[in-house]
Amino acid sequence: MSDRRDPRDSQPPTESATLTDFRSLHHKLERALSEIARADDVEQTLERILETLLSGFSAELGFTGGRIYRRDDDGYSLCCGFGSSRGAKIGLRVPPDYPPHLKTLEEGLLIMRKGDPGLDQAFEHSIGVDSSFAAIVVGKEKKYIIAFSIDGEVQEERVLYSLTAVRHVINLKLDQVEFTGQLEESRAVQESMLPSASPGFPGFDIDGRSRPAKRVGGDLFDFLSISEDVLGLAIVDASGHGLPSALIARDVITGLRTLAGDERDVADTVRRLNHVIHRAALSRMFVSLFYVRLGRNGELVYCNAGHNAPLLHRGGACRELKPGGPVLGPIPQASYRIGTECLAQGERLVLFTDGVVERENGAGESFGTGRLCQFMESMGEARAAAISKAIFAAVDLHAAGAPQHDDMTAVVVVRS
Repeated sequence: MSDRRDPRDSQPPTESATLTDFRSLHHKLERALSEIARADDVEQTLERILETLLSGFSAELGFTGGRIYRRDDDGYSLCCGFGSSRGAKIGLRVPPDYPPHLKTLEEGLLIMRKGDPGLDQAFEHSIGVDSSFAAIVVGKEKKYIIAFSIDGEVQEERVLYSLTAVRHVINLKLDQVEFTGQLEESRAVQESMLPSASPGFPGFDIDGRSRPAKRVGGDLFDFLSISEDVLGLAIVDASGHGLPSALIARDVITGLRTLAGDERDVADTVRRLNHVIHRAALSRMFVSLFYVRLGRNGELVYCNAGHNAPLLHRGGACRELKPGGPVLGPIPQASYRIGTECLAQGERLVLFTDGVVERENGAGESFGTGRLCQFMESMGEARAAAISKAIFAAVDLHAAGAPQHDDMTAVVVVRS
């Protein structure tokens, strides 16, 4: 580091134009880096970022070359070079006691000029650096160091502002890449928990489908084989949407799969599940559940834990299945009761989440349970898969292009 002035001790310029320039540069960097496609890993993303900075901002930033160093067990080694550093030897290790390296790790950013104390000109020449340079630490746990060769005289305050902007935007991009990766993994986990096919339960035609409002959602449904004569059906809706909702919805389905095979009645199963969810790390959220055991004779034994009441369609009218108790999570000692019905031949049961009936059009009018019941009447003798698909199409038609703000899920049971 120069003995003249430490850049981290530099006072920002007071001229409003300089601050405006900095903000403009920051916004331009954000826009440019936001357009970089997500790579398979962080390192590839960093390479694309560095290439973008040198090709699109070399004049504004004054950078002529760039290098990425990756930390491993023994220190930092060179991953790649761009611009004037393109010919640098990949794998070259940075001496762990090299003063500029230690200064970068300590302070997060660095500016070095020729002749500054601690600078090893021979080492810098080996990586294609024959000028002043700057470096920043990026990524979690100081995983990477990015160094830039600077052409001409170093305008310290401008370089300092540029480095701050670049470091901030890169870290935001890396966080976005990591979070996107987590979302993709969560989506894969969530999709793996949805039934891959309709259950083969003699005498009944069953289908379910779900569409999240974001990459991952808080809706899930499941089919549980209790015995040869009993099939369990469940639909779950966690408050909100996105990753936290997806996690708690997953916990409910996982817990239900564990508990559903017991000899306990439906209400007791839900009561025990409520205790599990209350103790979970995400207990600040809540989740609604409708769980029903369907017998081969058409008997429905169910418990509605704060969920939208499913519709039993018979004789041109709909009956709402309401008995149960509160949503899962907030009240550890909540009590639940069962409801019973019988599904006769030709009758239909539709389970759904609020994303179906609360979907609004541009005028703020929701689809509503009344429309859903009328829709069920209009489906005649259609099969379950055709009905569930048509429900989504009818809701989309009602929305008339208005965005989907909540997850949508529907399960249809037809006794054939």
